[in-house]
Amino acid sequence: MSKTLEFFFDLGSPATYLAYTQLPALCAETGAQLVYQPMLLGGVFKATGNASPITVPAKGRYMFDDLARYAQRYNVPLKFNPHFPINTLGLMRAVTGIQMHQPQRFLSFIDCLFKALWVEGRHLGDPAVVAQVLTEHGFDPEEVLALANDDAVKTALKDKTEQAVQRGVFGAPSLFVGNRLFFGQDRLDFVREALR
Repeated sequence: MSKTLEFFFDLGSPATYLAYTQLPALCAETGAQLVYQPMLLGGVFKATGNASPITVPAKGRYMFDDLARYAQRYNVPLKFNPHFPINTLGLMRAVTGIQMHQPQRFLSFIDCLFKALWVEGRHLGDPAVVAQVLTEHGFDPEEVLALANDDAVKTALKDKTEQAVQRGVFGAPSLFVGNRLFFGQDRLDFVREALR
C-alpha cells in the first residue's frame, strides 16, 4: 500500500482550494506524505476535451452551491471569485518556479495565492494585483516573475501537465494513491480509505 498522496492542482479551481485545506490533516491522520504536483488545468482541458462546469449554466450554479456546502462542512472560508475563471498560466509557472528553486517557501506561496483567490476574491488575472498580493506576503514580484519566465520552469510545468494527462487526469483536483486516481474534493473519504 502506498503512503504517498499526489495532489495534482491548479490554483484556479475552487474545488482544488477546498481539497488543499483538507489534505494536510488527512495525510497526518493516515501517515501519508503529501506530494504537490502543479499542473495547468487549461492544458488538461485542451488535451482531454473537458471544460469547466461553469460552461454549463445549470451545472455551474449547482457547483457553487455544492462548494459552499462543503466549505461549511470543512469549516473553512470560501468566497466565489467574481473574476472566475482566470487564465492561470503565469500563476502556475510561478508556483512551479518556487517549488523548483525555493521549496522552503512553496507552501506559504501557494497559501497566499489560494487565499487571495478563494477567500479574498482578488483578481489574480491582473499582474498588478498579483504583485500586490506577493508583496503583502513577503515575496519579491520581480523575482517571482523571473522564475515564471524561466524556460526550464515553463518546460517543467508543461511536462507535469502532460504526465497528468497520460495518467488519466481530466480535471482538478486529481489525487493519486499509487496508480489509483480520485477526482474531486468530494472523494476524500475514498482517498482516506485507500491510504489506510
